[in-house]
Amino acid sequence: METHDKKFIAIEATINASAEQVWDLLTKPEHIVRWNNASDDWYTPRAVNDLRTGGRFLSRMEARDGSSGFDFSGVYTEVKPPEKIGYTLDDGRRVQILLVSMANGTLVKETFEAEQIYPVDVQQNGWQSILNNFKKYVEASEKLKPMQFAIEINANVEKVFKLMLDNKSYSEWTSVFNPSSHYKGSWEKGSKIMFLGTDHDGSSGGMSSRIKENIRNRFLSIEHLGIIQNGKEIFSGPKVEEWEGALENYTFINNNGSTLLMIDLDVAPAYQTYFEEMWPKALLMLKSICEK
Repeated sequence: METHDKKFIAIEATINASAEQVWDLLTKPEHIVRWNNASDDWYTPRAVNDLRTGGRFLSRMEARDGSSGFDFSGVYTEVKPPEKIGYTLDDGRRVQILLVSMANGTLVKETFEAEQIYPVDVQQNGWQSILNNFKKYVEASEKLKPMQFAIEINANVEKVFKLMLDNKSYSEWTSVFNPSSHYKGSWEKGSKIMFLGTDHDGSSGGMSSRIKENIRNRFLSIEHLGIIQNGKEIFSGPKVEEWEGALENYTFINNNGSTLLMIDLDVAPAYQTYFEEMWPKALLMLKSICEK
């Protein structure tokens, strides 16, 4: 009978946040779905977590283009907040996570048992990329708050994707935020795009952004880089820092011919109440346009 020596791989990152905050964002499903990916072409649409010794967890990981996906799941063997997590994956491999409080934040150390399929360096790089993404998410959460909205639209994903971005219909459904809402630029990946509207004083304002990802009929990611005041782009200053690194992500899920549209936003705290009120109205407007 063939046997394999068990090999353990270690990764780590120092995160500028308290151990309690790191623990919460590491373990709560509403946060797991925001950071649990090694690259932008993968995402976690669903996570469940029974955080106790003997409890089960599952994160569904899928490629953005729909080409593949798998369940990352297992059972907790030790849960000691906010210091230590141990679990066994469903394939039998063991994992340990330690949170160590330090003067400059929290050191997160993960040790996991290697699998036999992929080379060790590939596994280490993949797990480290996820941890790095988690670090970025935690540190950004100090100034940006995650928000999520969703709506079921009785139209196929191709129609919803097209009408959401079409120049005319975009101005219609985003008029909820600003009656003169429109954009200039391209939706192609890597392209610059400006989201514009007329301010109360008649001047042009808005956001200067880039398209971080565009997978047709499946996923769109917008990264906000600066603001527009009086028709001029501004990339530094307090108002810009409010939104620095903010993402606006749209996920389109085919649901037996209809479309589940999910929007994940990074929001400056001062705008949280405003978006809680306005985004549902905007999505109802988009639904009405698409279902005509």
